[in-house]
Amino acid sequence: MGLNIKNERVHELAKEAARRTGRTQTSAIEVALEEFLARTDAEQSAEARRQRASELIAELQSMCAGKDLSTDFLYDDETGLPA
Repeated sequence: MGLNIKNERVHELAKEAARRTGRTQTSAIEVALEEFLARTDAEQSAEARRQRASELIAELQSMCAGKDLSTDFLYDDETGLPA
């Protein structure tokens, strides 16, 4: 269960985080890691949504390929108003 960090920069960051938040160094590191993991999950979730959107766009484009996508039939030829 022990964690032995031998990086002076990390020690300084932990001390500063503890000082600014009024937490212990362990608590400050715990909160920072929880926030980091939540942010990582959110980024992965956003990437998955972007990927799915790209797949849907590609599917729609393939469904529409070579088809007449004109909207002329929606409007009256004489008035230009919706039919």
